Amino acid sequence: MMRYEGDEKLADNSACAGVRADLKMCLLESDCCKKDRKTPRQCLQSNDVPEECQVLRNTFFECKRSILDNRQRFRGRKGY
Repeated sequence: MMRYEGDEKLADNSACAGVRADLKMCLLESDCCKKDRKTPRQCLQSNDVPEECQVLRNTFFECKRSILDNRQRFRGRKGY
């Protein structure tokens, strides 16, 4: 995951904002978006992304799912 230094903060303060930002940057830097001129959504739908982005996608999914899980009160959110 990307770490933010100094005064740099995300504008989005929602639960999984850090993982979402990392996934977004990974997708934008992938060959699918750069060379093929596709949107990040199109790249995810075609599964034409590096494995690192696939791992971040799964982490983001688990983070969003843990928000709905009542057990997260005791265990904490996943993806941190």
